[in-house]
Amino acid sequence: MQTRVAERPSAGAIPHCFRHLRHDLPAGVVVFLVALPLCLGIALASGVPLLAGLVSGVVGGLVVAVLSGSQLSVSGPAAGLVVIVVNAIATLGSFDAFLVAVVLAGALQWVFGRLRAGDLGACFPSSVIKGMLSAIGVLLIIKQLPVAFGFASTPQMLQGVPDDTQALDAMALVLDSVSEGAVAVALGALAILFLWDQPFVKRLPVIGRLPGALLAVLWGVGCQAFLRSAMPADALVEHQLVSLPAVDGWGSLLSQLASPDWSVLSNPQVYTVAVTLAVVASLETLLSLEAADRLDPLKRVAPPNRELQAQGVGNIVAGLLGGLPLTAVIVRSSANIQAGARTRLSAMLHGVLLLASVLLLVELLRWIPLAALAAVLLHTGYKLAKPAIVVAAWRQGPAAFVPFAVTLAAILATDLLMGILMGLATSMLFVIHANTRGALSITSREHAHLLQLSKDVSFFSKATLRRCLERVQPGHSLIIDGARCRFIDRDIREALDDFVAHARERHIEVELRSLPPAEAPGRAAAPSMPRVARARTSAQAASVGAGTRGTT
Repeated sequence: MQTRVAERPSAGAIPHCFRHLRHDLPAGVVVFLVALPLCLGIALASGVPLLAGLVSGVVGGLVVAVLSGSQLSVSGPAAGLVVIVVNAIATLGSFDAFLVAVVLAGALQWVFGRLRAGDLGACFPSSVIKGMLSAIGVLLIIKQLPVAFGFASTPQMLQGVPDDTQALDAMALVLDSVSEGAVAVALGALAILFLWDQPFVKRLPVIGRLPGALLAVLWGVGCQAFLRSAMPADALVEHQLVSLPAVDGWGSLLSQLASPDWSVLSNPQVYTVAVTLAVVASLETLLSLEAADRLDPLKRVAPPNRELQAQGVGNIVAGLLGGLPLTAVIVRSSANIQAGARTRLSAMLHGVLLLASVLLLVELLRWIPLAALAAVLLHTGYKLAKPAIVVAAWRQGPAAFVPFAVTLAAILATDLLMGILMGLATSMLFVIHANTRGALSITSREHAHLLQLSKDVSFFSKATLRRCLERVQPGHSLIIDGARCRFIDRDIREALDDFVAHARERHIEVELRSLPPAEAPGRAAAPSMPRVARARTSAQAASVGAGTRGTT
């Protein structure tokens, strides 16, 4: 008779999650309070309906958290994708068309996970990633400053300025239109956010555990309430406040959601946007996942490929429901961990609370000033691009700073994907330079030369080899020593073969030592190079080694 062994509940099973309810429940509330202003603010920065940000937050909690292998990571709309969203909507012509790209990007992410591409995230140089995040921070600041001044967007800020106006006159016209109430809200919210970053505030027993973003939003709501009661003429007007449609139930909510415009599938630009979204969202997810694993007090490691599949399904659902693209977000994940979460139940609870806020708290959310949300994003942009990051990259030397600066400048000048590719290309140039430097060196004494192949010699060292061989003139002697070389590229071996073949005609004596066979992908190793001329004695070789050394 066979005995069935009861399966042990997995770490992701719901019954196991409820064992830590006393930790996960308060953590879920904290994450909800952090995510609510971020979902609204990111939708505002993206120029899409604010409901789209909340939809993505709900999907991140109720779909991705269930499928993910991470116990503590929290997903939702990400500030890092704002630039892509704004440019993509402008390129494709509508938000409905952009939703098709979101669905396709999710399908690509799922394929990435199935192909086990999650490990590739570790191949991106940190300097390129930091340059990307800094560029996103700069663009966030640029885009949200007009909102902090009371304008709906940059075009609306410049709407009343004639095209032929001088710079100083244009600035004066803009300043005359600034809303003092919006500026007061934004400055107060920024002060709260920067204050809550200070260590002494975080050490306070109760106040320190409250999320700064929530307090900044509450400050804005309080300011609006005071202005309406005390100074109605100075209160913020409708376009300066959160605008959400009235929701009376599930049917009303579903009717308010945007849906993909599948007719744009014939537009090639949709696929370009989808690939860009999939690559950048996957990269940001993997980085956030790694950071969350480091912060996990239980030191659990989440499977990256399963996370990519979960994010892919989440983006498919978000695109179908009219939401923004989402990623794993380190801001919410760190808040989740600091609040004492133990399992993914906290992320799921935050999704439930976001859904409840859409159904029950619409009237309250309409009191939130857009300037307060802009302050949250300005603070986020500063943390992504603060001067200390630039200084740290500079101190690491050219190999780190140049790819960082190229990525930052290229993203600001072009777009996100092009900037990342240019940063990667720059980083590869430094890698090539580091790997080829010192591969060849030549030591000379009078008419005797010693050419040493110190390590793997690839075709990148071909120009260096030519400069070394040019020092060997007719009537000289040359020893080529490959004792410390494990690999010789086919191009290098052909250059040496050519030199040796003509050495006798030029009256050059050549001795070869321990050269490995040439290697090339898919081709057999080259036959051993024939020894030309007479072998030199040990005493002659020693005299060459004692000569003047010159490394190219």
